[in-house]
Amino acid sequence: MHLIRRWTAPTRRIAMYSRILVPLDGSDTAASGLREALALARDLHATLVLLHVVNEFPMLVEMASVSSIADIHEGLIKRGNELLAKASRDATAAGVPCETLLHEMASGRVGDVIAEQARVRDCRLIVMGTHGRRGVSRLVMGSDAEITVRCAPVPVLLVRQQDTSA
Repeated sequence: MHLIRRWTAPTRRIAMYSRILVPLDGSDTAASGLREALALARDLHATLVLLHVVNEFPMLVEMASVSSIADIHEGLIKRGNELLAKASRDATAAGVPCETLLHEMASGRVGDVIAEQARVRDCRLIVMGTHGRRGVSRLVMGSDAEITVRCAPVPVLLVRQQDTSA
């Protein structure tokens, strides 16, 4: 007599994306990325690592007439903490555990910081919004998303904001 065994799926949960890094900059595209990350984290029972990078250099160049660099720095830190606090409240309301991280940098590329923090924080996925710029505007403004994709040690899910003008 031959025994035929049916295959059944394992009962343990696969923790493929147990930690998801979500960079936030206060833009509508970052908010779209956060919404997608919240839905994924809820479904996967994952923890979000919410990251805001304080990049002082562009602000200092634009605001050269401001008298106090310390005031600019303080304002950037305050804004970053407010963004992280709001995103943390959104995660809590969605029932998703999260950690927050404010990273300060004076030079370099934000995309490199995002990729490095994914590695350091043991994240398995990066979910971030992207403007989807092309051509000259991408060359002029750069693309943190593109740099992140090129440098990231883990998969990157880019969430493009829906065009509401149509």
